[in-house]
Amino acid sequence: MRFAVIGDTREWSEPAPATPSRRPVNPAEVDTEARRRKALLRLDEWRMREFVTGLPMPEMVRQQAVQIDLAAQALCCMSPIPSDFADDIYWPRIW
Repeated sequence: MRFAVIGDTREWSEPAPATPSRRPVNPAEVDTEARRRKALLRLDEWRMREFVTGLPMPEMVRQQAVQIDLAAQALCCMSPIPSDFADDIYWPRIW
């Protein structure tokens, strides 16, 4: 008989070990992280440039902003929201 190690247990019937309880993450924290990442794109400056000059925002910047919004929305839908939500693995890569 073969056993697989799954979650530090040797059988499916064993209870999973207790994990230390963490503070639940508020969706507002995810939105704050998304705003921080958009600020790195200088999105407000691009929008102002578009308004003043009439030249469109570069498509790459626009797509990056949309991807950040989608990542934030997906994180907010998770239950529970991961405590390491600010890690780059959950967000689109910024150039």
